[in-house]
Amino acid sequence: MSKTIVQTAEAPSAVGPYSQGVLLDGWLWTSGQVALDPATGALTGADAAAQADRALKNIEAILRAAGSGLDRVVRATVYLTNMDDFASVNSVYARYFPSAFPARACVEVSRLPLGALVEIDVIARAPDSPR
Repeated sequence: MSKTIVQTAEAPSAVGPYSQGVLLDGWLWTSGQVALDPATGALTGADAAAQADRALKNIEAILRAAGSGLDRVVRATVYLTNMDDFASVNSVYARYFPSAFPARACVEVSRLPLGALVEIDVIARAPDSPR
């Protein structure tokens, strides 16, 4: 068993003791991403839809750094601080996953790091692994 840490400047640095992503046995797990701008480290987006868009851009960068992509995502988890944002976040999510949707859970939570409204993590098939 050999685990590989995925790190890229195209996604925000970790704000705690965790990796942006971890590759193991043909799978890639990303840590939860909030709407942090990788250049500034600041939380961006005035609403849940804008924050979901930035979080998904961050995830896409981590996947790309690992040689994977959104088309290889098999599972996503979306955390919302307000379930009333479900429809607007779904609209953004559908732009990143227009077909062959990954399995997904969406849950409402009381708080997220840095006051974010949305956090998203994914599991994807790693590069050089059968789809």
